[in-house]
Amino acid sequence: MDELLTQVTPYVTRLCRPIAPSDTADAVQESLMAVFKALRGLRDPGAFYGWVRTVTVREAVRVARRTVVERPVEPDELARLGGLRTDGGTELSAEVRDVLSRLPVQYRAVLVLRELEGLDERSAAQVLGVAPGTVKSRLHRARSLFRTSWSQ
Repeated sequence: MDELLTQVTPYVTRLCRPIAPSDTADAVQESLMAVFKALRGLRDPGAFYGWVRTVTVREAVRVARRTVVERPVEPDELARLGGLRTDGGTELSAEVRDVLSRLPVQYRAVLVLRELEGLDERSAAQVLGVAPGTVKSRLHRARSLFRTSWSQ
């Protein structure tokens, strides 16, 4: 079990960092604990990473909501630079992390799932436990807020 959790920790961390930027360590720990506790309930071992993604995103959103008082993005607060990723890797640039950290958690989560994980609306809706229409509207609003903040 320790080996399995050690193997998924980088993936879990990569998902938690943009969703719960101020409490990444707590979100990772909560996610790994949830994975550990619910692993026996996993019916299809071939869907392990998709299942881990679902558990992780839900836990990261829960931690972010619990620990952060959200406020709307103020576009004039943010100075924008650079591209979305550093050196073509999977690590987000500091500028992108800055913009994401200022978005409300429901918008961060949908952006991470759609833009970083590449999920379609239906899959993102299943992970978040909301209707596909909700994902579409949140995604539209999130992209708009992100774009406005980025261009300022």
